[in-house]
Amino acid sequence: MEEIKNNIENYLKEHENKEMLRFITCGSVDDGKSTLIGRLLYDSKMIFEDQLAAVKNETKKYGTVENEEIDFALLIDGLQSEREQGITIDVAYRFFATDKRKFIIADTPGHEQYTRNMVTGASTADLAVILIDARKGVLTQTRRHSFLVTLLGIRNIVVAINKMDLVDYSKEVYDKIVNDYLKMFEKLRESLPYKKYQAKIDFIPISALKGDNVVENSKNMPWYKGLPLLPYLDSVNLTPNTKNLKPPFRFPIQYVNRPNLDFRGFCGTISSGEINVGDKIKVYPSQKTSTIKEIIDNGKWNEKLLPSNDYSLSTDFAFAPMAVTLTLNDEIDISRGDLIVKENEIESRFNDSFEAFIVWMDEEPYKNREYYIKLYTKETNATISKILFKKDVNTWEKLEAKTIELNDIARVQIDLSEKVAFDFYEDNKNTGAFILIDKITNNTVAAGMIVGESMKINAESFKYYQWCELKQKINKKILLKFKEREIFFVHMGKNVGFEQNGKGSEFLRPVLVYKKFGNETFLGIPLTNSLKEGMFYTQIKFKNKINTALLSQIRLFDAKRLKYFVCRLSQKEFDKIKEDLNKLINPQKRERT
Repeated sequence: MEEIKNNIENYLKEHENKEMLRFITCGSVDDGKSTLIGRLLYDSKMIFEDQLAAVKNETKKYGTVENEEIDFALLIDGLQSEREQGITIDVAYRFFATDKRKFIIADTPGHEQYTRNMVTGASTADLAVILIDARKGVLTQTRRHSFLVTLLGIRNIVVAINKMDLVDYSKEVYDKIVNDYLKMFEKLRESLPYKKYQAKIDFIPISALKGDNVVENSKNMPWYKGLPLLPYLDSVNLTPNTKNLKPPFRFPIQYVNRPNLDFRGFCGTISSGEINVGDKIKVYPSQKTSTIKEIIDNGKWNEKLLPSNDYSLSTDFAFAPMAVTLTLNDEIDISRGDLIVKENEIESRFNDSFEAFIVWMDEEPYKNREYYIKLYTKETNATISKILFKKDVNTWEKLEAKTIELNDIARVQIDLSEKVAFDFYEDNKNTGAFILIDKITNNTVAAGMIVGESMKINAESFKYYQWCELKQKINKKILLKFKEREIFFVHMGKNVGFEQNGKGSEFLRPVLVYKKFGNETFLGIPLTNSLKEGMFYTQIKFKNKINTALLSQIRLFDAKRLKYFVCRLSQKEFDKIKEDLNKLINPQKRERT
């Protein structure tokens, strides 16, 4: 306090330069998340006297703790409905600071129905504090929250085993929960879409209500030799949220600065990597190349002064997450939404389709229509062309799905109206994350993480995709019995060129069994109800209707393709086909006739 009184400017400058740590708290209902944050704020002297007095009054009205002057959860749970129910619904953000770091805490709800709220809070976090009730151990909700924080790429996890006072500060209980969680986490890693995900997990036994191991080491747990929670947060070395120790340079363009005819600068915030004057760069989507002429620190920018007049604004070197203005040595058409990368580094992917995990956030379920997609500063049109599967957040199982509803997590294919540059979320969170926006309501309907590339599906390609999926089911079918001269509806499929296709969602067409080879295969001739004439066709009659046998399309079929029996062709009609086919195959017989 003396420092603030004596030199407020130095204090503010020192405070401004402190490292920022964003973290979330998550856990099951009533695990004590809000109580823990309230305790951190209270013990770190970040509560004003009038706030404290108000909370003491609120404790008498809404408090859920017995024989306590303050219900610390009420410092966080601000909504009237939250206080009445004693639960967290919305994401509550709180700020506090120590001598070493600044902190932003996101208190996220534990209920499954508020999954989207938790995802919102976790999307910007560097670290997750997962609370476990010492009486209950690892629960289904623990599995869900662990999956969500890992899916969002958080690599620093603190498991705070709370309410140790209610289990007599037992080391045996603590050790059992630690072992159970580590076993669960090993299985969790196998269900993630990330190939090289590595998390740093630490465990701290606490009592948020009593203050044990929150700010100072607890005398009730002398067996715990690690740091209390706040000193841990103050000193933890963060594992980078990327597998690249030196991530490549990514610079999304936010704004083209043209104050006069002599200057054109490209403004934005460096998402990752570093840049030097003279570095060779490439611009997406044009893929034009140039070199960096000048780097202007936006923190020093003054619109009245131009770089040509004041070189103190320029710097030779910049790095993430600096906000800078870049100028180039060549005239290139660049606009908002373009991405600048460095040559001779790992280039971004450039495609009009990708696979992603999305979290559906809208009350209205997914509809098969076009959305806006916002990827870094790039905005374009997008459609969800395929729902590959939904993910059960509690069991991590893959579920077949035809639609996506509120709080669902699904892996989908997204097709774009143009090619854009992007990275996988595992490699770069800033250029691998996106949101989908409803064109009519302007609501954010989904948040997503890019996990793979794909090929854009047009109408023709989609039929091939449907057929490939159907073939997997057909291959598991039980064989039907069949005889020569019999006609079956057969899964013809989606074929190439002039080869005959099936029709409908099951790609069906009537086929005549011409020659049987055992019980598994046969030579079949596809049929059509279109009347065709010529040497490649034979008109036949069955079920009082004239059909055409497509002689040139005779081919080998597996019996698993048989769908259902139609009828058996008369011997007379069958002989006619045999004779015409014989002429087609043996030209000499055709000439003699």
